[in-house]
Amino acid sequence: MNIQTYMQTLGQQAKDAARILSHAETNLKNRALIAIANELQDSKATLIAENQKDLVAGKENGLDDASLDRLTLTPKGIQAMIDGLIQVAALPDPIGEINDLSYRPSGIQVGQMRVPLGVIGIIYESRPNVTIDAAALCLKSGNACILRGGSEAIHSNQAIAACIKQGLKNAELPETAVQIVETTDRAAVGELITMKQFVDVIVPRGGKSLIERISNEATIPVIKHLDGICHVYIDDKADIEKAIRIAVNAKTHRYGVCNAMETLLVAESIAPKLLPQLAEIYHDKSVELRGCAKTCSLISNAVRATEEDWNTEYLAPILSIKIVSGIDEAMNHIHQYSSQHTEAIVTEDYTLARRFLREVDSSSVMVNASTRFADGFEYGLGAEIGISTDKLHARGPVGLKGLTSLKYIVLGDGHIRQ
Repeated sequence: MNIQTYMQTLGQQAKDAARILSHAETNLKNRALIAIANELQDSKATLIAENQKDLVAGKENGLDDASLDRLTLTPKGIQAMIDGLIQVAALPDPIGEINDLSYRPSGIQVGQMRVPLGVIGIIYESRPNVTIDAAALCLKSGNACILRGGSEAIHSNQAIAACIKQGLKNAELPETAVQIVETTDRAAVGELITMKQFVDVIVPRGGKSLIERISNEATIPVIKHLDGICHVYIDDKADIEKAIRIAVNAKTHRYGVCNAMETLLVAESIAPKLLPQLAEIYHDKSVELRGCAKTCSLISNAVRATEEDWNTEYLAPILSIKIVSGIDEAMNHIHQYSSQHTEAIVTEDYTLARRFLREVDSSSVMVNASTRFADGFEYGLGAEIGISTDKLHARGPVGLKGLTSLKYIVLGDGHIRQ
């Protein structure tokens, strides 16, 4: 296979499909989403069987537990993909929406219309569900997409791609609106991220090394986040029961995800009461604790944290803990070590909560809630194409509107400029 020729063929087909999708009626796009959902429903057994091939190969190739967890497709996971498609179909269509229409002194009306980005290239590792999330959001927002999943999920992704292709065909939309790169040759990634004539934006989802490579080598705009070093700060005015519930969930609900808490910050006046209780729960869940000197004096099985720990996204049952004097030291620590993904404060002090919301510069900032909520589905976006910690063009979980742009429109009635 000539990789360059193959990728440019995908690019041209995507560009042609994007033109059709850009003006497709909402009911037609929704019909395609429901048709894909029906195909997934009818293909559950096939999807599980194909995923098992990937899991067996992954274990043979030494994938770690976090990677295998992300790779696994369960009946519950497939149902979540189906639910996501249905939820995206139920969301308002942003395309064609006109905002801020107003008269100018000249008599013309000026406003902004929401339009698709065009062709979106998505590069991801492990998680087969990304294939459906990406397809759903791109379709509903009028974009064509080229999806390049990791080689470790090749069988799963091809099985999902067959469902997408059949769903598009059933809805009478171009089957090339969603294309899965069928080769595992890494050269395909190099082509995809430099095809400026076909692709409008790249979205990488995966480990830090992948995202760094894409960011450094792409000649196309990239929507990305590198790390998920998420913090929870428990203030001295926190409700203890809420604090324990949030701190446990934020760390142990799932380990190998970007919105899991990696560092816990605790106000020193509440630490002697709170940390022993948390330590017991974390011990029962086999979470390794690494802490500052004050933390180690309160938790006998904690080991001293190093500078590297504060800078690490573990994606594993490991947690760093630091005792701080109060909100100012907590925010200073976050400012220094955060990856600007998600931070949370637990407090009953409304004034401090407002300060935290205003002063912490991350893509999601929370009050009295687990960082695990930083997710497109939980935010009501139906799904997400990724989480962006950039400030341009989108920030936080990227849903439908994050895959659109705006153009100015002008309405006149024979107006000429004087």
